[in-house]
Amino acid sequence: MKKLLVFALIKMESTKAKTDSTLKVGSIRFLTKKLTVFVLITLFFVSASFAQKYQIKFASLAPDGSTWMNVMRDFDKAIREQTNGELGFKIYPGGVAGDEKDVLRKIRLGQLHSAGFTGVGLGEIYSEVRIFDSPFLFRNYEEVDFIQQKFFDQFARGFEKNGFVLLGWADVGFVHVYTNSPVKTLDDMKKVKMWMWEGDPVAEATFKAFGINPIPLSVMDVMTALQTGMVNAVYISPLAIIALQWFTKIKYMMEVPLADAAGAVLISKQMYDKIPAPYQSILVNNAQKYFQQLMKLSREDNARSIATLRQNGIQIIPAPPADQLQMFYEKGKEARRLMAGKLYSLELVEEVEQALVEFRKSKLEQP
Repeated sequence: MKKLLVFALIKMESTKAKTDSTLKVGSIRFLTKKLTVFVLITLFFVSASFAQKYQIKFASLAPDGSTWMNVMRDFDKAIREQTNGELGFKIYPGGVAGDEKDVLRKIRLGQLHSAGFTGVGLGEIYSEVRIFDSPFLFRNYEEVDFIQQKFFDQFARGFEKNGFVLLGWADVGFVHVYTNSPVKTLDDMKKVKMWMWEGDPVAEATFKAFGINPIPLSVMDVMTALQTGMVNAVYISPLAIIALQWFTKIKYMMEVPLADAAGAVLISKQMYDKIPAPYQSILVNNAQKYFQQLMKLSREDNARSIATLRQNGIQIIPAPPADQLQMFYEKGKEARRLMAGKLYSLELVEEVEQALVEFRKSKLEQP
């Protein structure tokens, strides 16, 4: 294609020069420069339009300019450079492609190919992944990283059976409970008017184990509910509670996290299989690199957000004494078993819990 364009333009110059013998030398040179510029511009656009053979249409709820999207664009740039522009993403940020259920439907129809999902969206594809969202399972990010790495291949196979390839984990970070009265014990927790994300089976099982009757609402209705006093307790990440401005209506935050909010980036297996094997390797290797970076930056964002909450007068309720804290952990264990057989198997629950017991023991034994 490029050779044909160059040949055609050279022929145009030659014909023009022969048929117009009265042109001055300066005019010919001027014409030549104009045609040369035209050639370069044409070749640029031809190259741009034909170079990207494999375009992955990617959607996310994260807004443009956020840490999430900044890392995603760096990821896209890296794979374009390493595949000579033949593989890249077309990114739809900020929920323009719809919520997670909309995006999932569009992927299954072939209108989109990939997305960043939270645990709710991931659970629609492979419900076993909701184990990562269960309450009081993890106590720090080191444990999160250990379990995600240990069970990566197992969950990757589960997603693949359901038509998706797991490119990498990209969790939202620890979720905390925020209230308008200090919560230090289980009895304190039972006294609050807790919001629950409408339709979320993990939240439902969690609050059932705690003996709480939550008020189910969509995320969009929470601010109004806080303003009217319909609810006086919510659960969300520090970064998100600031972004949504809910922090202006609460007074306290529990230091001990309720759960780690799962997240991951998936691509449809149908699209993945269209990509040549060498490019698949480039995609997967870069995904591991950039999504690890994303989680690191997200955790830093959440740490800064906690500092911001303190500066705005939010009181951080420290962890209760060991015996009281153990009661919270036991309720988390109870909640996980309420979901066993519905979202995931009891065998998986016990396998993850045992892996964490051994990991904690190994950390204690380290010098």
